[in-house]
Amino acid sequence: MASPVVYLIGAGPGDPGLITVKGLECVAAADVVVYDYLANPRFLSAARPDAELVYVGKKGFSQHVTQDEISALLVEKALEGGGKVVARLKGGDPFIFGRGGEEALALAEREIAFEVVPGVSSGYAAPAYAGIPVTHRGITTDLAFVTGHEDPTKETSEVRWDKLATAVGTICFFMGVKNLPEIAGRLIENGRDASTPVALVRWGTTPRQEVLTGTLADIAGKAEEAGFKAPAITVVGEVVKLREKLKWFEDKPLFGKTVVVTRSRTQASELTDRLAAAGAEVLEFPTIRITDPDSWEPLDEAVRNLDVYRWVVFTSVNGVEKFFERLREGGRDARALAHAKVAAIGPATAARCASSGVLPDYVPSEYRAEGVLEGFCERGVGEGVRVLIPRALEAREVLPDTLRERGAVVDVVTAYRTVLGSGESSVLERLAEGSVDVVTFTSSSTAKNFMKLAEGALGAAGLDGVLVASIGPITSETARRLGLTVGVEAAEYTIPGLVTAICDHYGLACEQA
Repeated sequence: MASPVVYLIGAGPGDPGLITVKGLECVAAADVVVYDYLANPRFLSAARPDAELVYVGKKGFSQHVTQDEISALLVEKALEGGGKVVARLKGGDPFIFGRGGEEALALAEREIAFEVVPGVSSGYAAPAYAGIPVTHRGITTDLAFVTGHEDPTKETSEVRWDKLATAVGTICFFMGVKNLPEIAGRLIENGRDASTPVALVRWGTTPRQEVLTGTLADIAGKAEEAGFKAPAITVVGEVVKLREKLKWFEDKPLFGKTVVVTRSRTQASELTDRLAAAGAEVLEFPTIRITDPDSWEPLDEAVRNLDVYRWVVFTSVNGVEKFFERLREGGRDARALAHAKVAAIGPATAARCASSGVLPDYVPSEYRAEGVLEGFCERGVGEGVRVLIPRALEAREVLPDTLRERGAVVDVVTAYRTVLGSGESSVLERLAEGSVDVVTFTSSSTAKNFMKLAEGALGAAGLDGVLVASIGPITSETARRLGLTVGVEAAEYTIPGLVTAICDHYGLACEQA
């Protein structure tokens, strides 16, 4: 029986890189993760596979779950089954207009242990991503955080507008878009110059970030005209003028683009991270799932008889991982390959071989199976040469068949299987509504399975208007056979090459790739 404990975690303002190390450690240790709509859903990937995930989405304009209900839920989950570890993910910092204090009090009243894990607050992070330092020497040395959405049941405001208006150089209002006319009016009435610069930062630190600037005199009208909505931080002060020179986030090459990643969830991170670093909003839609073969015996037998092979050919990172996993399971290591030559198709596969203790003897400059044959011939792979290829069950037969035609004795063994993934219905909804710019395919399997999962969900238009980006010619050929129009194909058939190709398509330099 575990002792109940609740971690009140500040998940940061939205950029998944801004959560603290301790915050992620607490999520990874939790039996239950309770999260709201301001906490980036990518954090959930840090949770244990068996963890219970509970969404308590709340918005100022459409409240789904009351604060009292959330506090009661934390108590209930902490005490459930004799005691559980609960991670409560809250946007920003739990104690800066996050109502974390109320949740802590509810836990304290029931004598349930809790810890507060502070987070990066949107009060200063959102302006920073908009190019606005909330303090700046020569402009202002003081700052105030103020709620822009007080308890609607109160008869009078607790904000001391007569003091606040001129007391500090920068004022950051949380959740104030709905009350913007009143906020601007109160500040002007109490002595703040009507020409004071103002910036609204919506969805700050995320690829959905929007910034609207104006003055106290006109910002409310501009926001209404633009249909500017919450969640947003309102920054009032002369520091807003620095945005013209300091804005950086919106200048990233793929900022404003929404890209779908169709790799398996366990493999999506590299592509997701590179696209996000280039400024894109990334939607993960796992079309494939990597599973073990029905039986390990064929691969284990090949591993036991490695001495008979003159070449071992790895065609994917997964193949390398599974091969060495079974090698270690049999009590052996990379020394078992000392007598054989090793080929790796692609730099990522080669890098995984190296990290497993084997430097490949042959890494083709072209990663298509058809393009590696000349190199094998130059290296003496022909009549009577025994070759082992540990790979996916569903892989193409071009390479082994052609090697056999040249007289090689080729044993293909299943190291893993790729099966249909689960996808995400929310991503299909975004595609159907036309709010996706790019769909990426990193293998033929991702393209085939995407079409299976999307069948009937996209409507007659399908992917019309969406850029289809392929990692290489084999994947492109599969996509075209499925009826898709490939708009981008990577010149280098790697994840960095794919990101670079997408940036090039939009005429943008993509140094991050």
